[in-house]
Amino acid sequence: MRIVLLGPPGAGKGTQAKRLVEEYGIPHLSTGDMLRAAVDADTGIGRKVKDIMMNGGLVPDQLVIATVIERISQADAGRGFVLDGFPRTMAQAVSFDKLLDAEGLAIDHVVELKADETVLLNRIEARAQEAREQGGAVRADDNHETLKIRIDAYNEQTAPLVDYYRSRNILRTVDGLQPVEAVACDVVSAIGQGDR
Repeated sequence: MRIVLLGPPGAGKGTQAKRLVEEYGIPHLSTGDMLRAAVDADTGIGRKVKDIMMNGGLVPDQLVIATVIERISQADAGRGFVLDGFPRTMAQAVSFDKLLDAEGLAIDHVVELKADETVLLNRIEARAQEAREQGGAVRADDNHETLKIRIDAYNEQTAPLVDYYRSRNILRTVDGLQPVEAVACDVVSAIGQGDR
């Protein structure tokens, strides 16, 4: 079961990825974690991306894709995986699909967590306000300006993947603004529908 989660920042992809890991016993793959692990393990890819990452640069698509392909070839991903935050662009999606196809594999399910931008912005502001009122730490990215930049980047670079995967008949959309449990139930149900 190879699953991709799509949705804007703050829509709950990370939360739902953890639920899918528990539900299906497959690993949650984060490109950032994979790249850091490759650097720590001093792999060929790790050596190539180390300086780029240390200098705050963006790792080129071909290296990100190679990292993902290397990771999904490991034994624990043999039954499937949940990708959250990848692919991020149309170029990544198309290249990744070609490489999977060459291995006789394919993405089985893409679940879009749909969430209204205004609600997400209000949610983040409320979370930051609550943290301030309780004397807790406010996350550095829990502010209107940063989230707006991240949402704009999502809309420009990643949102076009919705139509790409819809055209392949593997996309299911879930209302990401429901309570967490309701979203989790709908995600599992959407994946089940995709198996029919």
